[in-house]
Amino acid sequence: MSEKELDNVTGVETTGHEWDGIKELNNPMPRWWIYTFIVCCIWGFIYQFLYPSWPLINDYYKGYFNETQRDIIGAELKAIARDRSVFTERIKDADLVTIRNDNSMFEFAQAGGKAAFGDNCAPCHGTGAAGFVGYPNLNDDEWIWGGSLDEIHYTISFGVRGVHEDTRLNDMPAFLRDELLTKQEIDDVTTYVQSLSDRTITSNTAAQELYIDNCSTCHGEDGKGLREFGAPDLTDAISLYVTDRDSIIDIISYSRGGVMPTWRGRLDEATIKSLAIYVHTLGGGE
Repeated sequence: MSEKELDNVTGVETTGHEWDGIKELNNPMPRWWIYTFIVCCIWGFIYQFLYPSWPLINDYYKGYFNETQRDIIGAELKAIARDRSVFTERIKDADLVTIRNDNSMFEFAQAGGKAAFGDNCAPCHGTGAAGFVGYPNLNDDEWIWGGSLDEIHYTISFGVRGVHEDTRLNDMPAFLRDELLTKQEIDDVTTYVQSLSDRTITSNTAAQELYIDNCSTCHGEDGKGLREFGAPDLTDAISLYVTDRDSIIDIISYSRGGVMPTWRGRLDEATIKSLAIYVHTLGGGE
């Protein structure tokens, strides 16, 4: 047997391993580390019998308690669903005014409506409901189809140019494509339409008469729009699409009409009412 080598500085036995003249000391593992390791081994051995662990042929060992985190979370979700169902049923059976005037239902509907808006409406109207080109801003006071609770609820339920027979529907004629007006007449009408919101633009009587003959049925003689037809107000500075002259000419010539989904049948009635409540409270509800 070879003689044990001791380190000259520490007096500790070496292991015999050496790297570039540096010898490894044979220091024992700290006792606390050894005890911790032993405790972990014992706990691991016990754990496999208390909790789900080993796979079986067609299942897995569910442990002594026969319960998993999935079971716990599932039970919590069911409890939440039971609590929510109380308000959901109340909202489904109540009219919108009652919901708006009942603090508990109103708060629940507003919170639920906000969540439903983020899931279903934000892709078009934006997370803040400010809208994009072609998608209305829901924060202002300008409503194409009306901003009361009932009108908002109807629009959400049946959509605009959607698939339901009761959907909001009114199409603007394509005056050039359908040969209802000439290019020059469309140019004159465009000038008049621009003059409704910009007082620096002047128009003539002939252009006004063209507007009255072709556009006033939906937009009104004063240009303020008629909501029963979904015709926007032309006298303000708000435009669903664009305000430059070439784009207005293009809209009058070839028409435009957005589509909003019919949500009835896709969302339950309580969710639709909650959405109506939430949208109504964004700032532009009437």
